[in-house]
Amino acid sequence: MLSNAEIGIDLGTANILIYSKSKGIILNEPSVVAFNTETKEVVAVGAEAKLMVGKTPRNVIPVRPLKDGVIADYDMTAQMLKAFLKKASKTTGVSMRKPTVVVCTPSGSTSVERRAIDNAVKSYGAKHVHLIEEPIAAAIGADLPVDEPVANVIVDIGGGTSEVAIISFGGVVSCRSIRMGGDKMDDEIIQYVRKEYNILIGERTAENIKMEIGYALIDHKEETMEVRGRDMVTGLPKTIELRSTEIQHALRESLEQILETIRATLEDCPPELSGDIVDQGVILTGGGSLLKGMQAWLSDEIVVPVHMAPSPLESVAIGTGRSLKMIMKLQKAAK
Repeated sequence: MLSNAEIGIDLGTANILIYSKSKGIILNEPSVVAFNTETKEVVAVGAEAKLMVGKTPRNVIPVRPLKDGVIADYDMTAQMLKAFLKKASKTTGVSMRKPTVVVCTPSGSTSVERRAIDNAVKSYGAKHVHLIEEPIAAAIGADLPVDEPVANVIVDIGGGTSEVAIISFGGVVSCRSIRMGGDKMDDEIIQYVRKEYNILIGERTAENIKMEIGYALIDHKEETMEVRGRDMVTGLPKTIELRSTEIQHALRESLEQILETIRATLEDCPPELSGDIVDQGVILTGGGSLLKGMQAWLSDEIVVPVHMAPSPLESVAIGTGRSLKMIMKLQKAAK
């Protein structure tokens, strides 16, 4: 057992991943906590709590304490982190006694939001807490040469935020962040089904629809899916059939906003680095990048090569863990 573990945490709006230097990814669970409102006790965390969403009695509430990539409910986040770190320690044998922790934060987060993350991790008993910007962590995790003077463009589409950054020589040259990601897409599907069919569906159903028949704005062979929800007129359960072209239409606004952010970031790029982008292209990471046709659509729109990171869902966590070496180097250089 390591007496002073070095771990990286990707505090995502949708999922929390913990990376250990010795074992790789040791935990990957949804960032959901179910707690009892009467006893104020945490009933379940992670995958177990996610299964409860929309299916619990009145006194048990499943909450997502992270919103748009930052902490919305401080106490719940601290409790959730403690539960996850304890779970990771138990299942993998990695000791969590006074660990050195690197946590990623969205590039647009304020000092108050950063302090909340710092305090939440320290409340668990971490020895040192280092914060790293999410795009840099994603680039390191995607095996990009971030410390070389070449342009690395990373597009990280997460649950709460989408970030586009141009990284060169270990730092961010240009960066844009929008509070738009997988959650907003799920919400748009819920609103569309409600408006068009007078049917109310839950978050989990919307997420399944997005994963099954959701497409970026490309031509494709139409697919269909049966969806169950509650009829808003009769109040009774009802089954409808949705087409992939309808879902594509529902997601259009979100996708165009992400594209606009990528274009705006590339426009800010120094001319010397623009040449690199034509050669190297853009790297996609984050769960949102797994939407069908995303890579092909973006490639057509921005006319530069678009590549998928080796493991899009884990890039940020892997990069967070690996970045510790870089942080130590920088600190020694500063001394």
